[in-house]
Amino acid sequence: MYGALRNRFLAWLFRWRGPETGVVVLGQRRVFILPTRHGLVFALILLVMLAGSINYSLGLGFVLTFLVGAVAVNAMIYTFRNLANLRITGGRTRPVFAGDTAFFTIHLENQGDTDRYAIGLTHDRRQASFVDVMARSGTSATAAVHAPRRGILRPGRLILFTRFPLGLYYAWAYVDLDLRGMVYPRPAPAPLPLPPAAPSAGAGAERGQGQEDFSGMRPYHRGDSPRHIAWKVAARDQGLHTKQFSGRAETELWLDWAQLPPRMGVEERLSHLARWVLDAHAAGLTYGLRVPDTTLEMAAGEAQRERCLEALALYNSDP
Repeated sequence: MYGALRNRFLAWLFRWRGPETGVVVLGQRRVFILPTRHGLVFALILLVMLAGSINYSLGLGFVLTFLVGAVAVNAMIYTFRNLANLRITGGRTRPVFAGDTAFFTIHLENQGDTDRYAIGLTHDRRQASFVDVMARSGTSATAAVHAPRRGILRPGRLILFTRFPLGLYYAWAYVDLDLRGMVYPRPAPAPLPLPPAAPSAGAGAERGQGQEDFSGMRPYHRGDSPRHIAWKVAARDQGLHTKQFSGRAETELWLDWAQLPPRMGVEERLSHLARWVLDAHAAGLTYGLRVPDTTLEMAAGEAQRERCLEALALYNSDP
């Protein structure tokens, strides 16, 4: 009961609404500010100076105390304004392997006429990146998030903060954007040898990439070599097609779930398949992937590598 009430109070206080899409503007009600440890010590020193000035009737002491106090009040205003009215949008996140660190990017836009300095972005309050956002311009900041397991990784609430200019105050705002990153299975450190490739035959021969005689065209698939695209057909606004050749067709390399030892568990199989995908891509091979309920046809190149690793990452997971 107490925990539920506490969570509802914090959600109301900090205006937690869940993941937000589009542009997020840090209005005044979204920026919070408190004194830092140095600020509390500074306030204590001001109280001691004020008490000494009263006790000894020091006119110059009063002047110095109130002058330094005015500097502290101005510092609070500048610290708050350093975050207020920034515009925040989400950026792209590069895929990583399980166990690595994903870096989520957000874009900061300053439409005001005042430069913003030393703005930090953090996820866990331990590791932060700092950027300066000049007037009428924008920049990007990254937050490091550990990726413990495969699948889709969401960072949750990120914290934008600043202590500029004097470090006496800590201003912060919670940013919960609809960000997500792809986490591939961790490749096996000691992989099994690649399965043997079989010569293309039957329907597979029609998909082969021999180089001797032109045998027709088929619709373009991502990963097809640009050298085999029928550019003249594309110039006539008939769509992208790939030329096919008969003769010396390439062999078929299938990376198949069923080719792994039965004793392996699900995650171990995915780990070995990820290693096979990387090895086949590094060797420049044309390959396909078969896992339960999913088949990716033969292709090569960076796009095929990403498709296969993504299929492995999302296997039996909530997309």
